[in-house]
Amino acid sequence: MGWAEMVVGIVLIASVSEVIKAKYRAQAKRGGTEVIADQHSRQLLQDEVRQMKERLAVLEQITIEKENSLSREIERLRDR
Repeated sequence: MGWAEMVVGIVLIASVSEVIKAKYRAQAKRGGTEVIADQHSRQLLQDEVRQMKERLAVLEQITIEKENSLSREIERLRDR
């Protein structure tokens, strides 16, 4: 590695580190979190969470029904 390549590498590393530091400073000024500014975005997220909860409830119901039907099938086979 020649001296010119080393100088370019050092400058590149220093530049990247400055960009990263600036990013972290900007996040610290905002409190480190992104704020959802508009009501529409909040409503979309709430709707999505509601839909996911409904899907989870359906999956839980299917699981319970399968367990119950499996138990009934096992008992039916034992009674033979």
